[in-house]
Amino acid sequence: MTDLSVQQQMEADKPSWTRPEGASFEDWMTTRIARYATRKYDWNALKFQADYDPKFRRAQMRYLGTGGTGVSADMNTVPAEHFTFSTMVIPAGHEGPPHIHTDVEEVFFVMRGKLKLVLTTPEGERYETVLTDRDLVSVPPGVYREEINIGDEDALMCVMLGAKKPITPTYPPEHPLSKIKR
Repeated sequence: MTDLSVQQQMEADKPSWTRPEGASFEDWMTTRIARYATRKYDWNALKFQADYDPKFRRAQMRYLGTGGTGVSADMNTVPAEHFTFSTMVIPAGHEGPPHIHTDVEEVFFVMRGKLKLVLTTPEGERYETVLTDRDLVSVPPGVYREEINIGDEDALMCVMLGAKKPITPTYPPEHPLSKIKR
């Protein structure tokens, strides 16, 4: 290894919240802010699901890290260290298909709208409820979750995952999306 690659590796091994060497406090803090004005809805993050069935069309707006949608990089986010944070828009009548995270807790905070939440264990136990404005759910790893917009307008929710880069979620074996390659 050259000295430069050793230095680059040392920088890469530092936590994302570490102040870069030589950066002013202002420059460093500027990298820790994700402003709504500079966010864009990413309707392509889960496009493969909407291509299968339009009812799965929804958009992610990333703030901290890339979340669990399978997006590998987004330079317009604050780097993640221990969790990711984004917002998700689910149009009226659309849904997030059942999926499972095996490695992380996932939190949904409904900012506006009306979502039917379906939680299922791999063994088939099922729980349903309705979430509305300012309701929150924390879904443990190993539980399938499905969000269905049963309201008349777009639902908007915050989504937080408990890892810097979560393992990409999977679908129930009998669900048609489980057969689709991303």
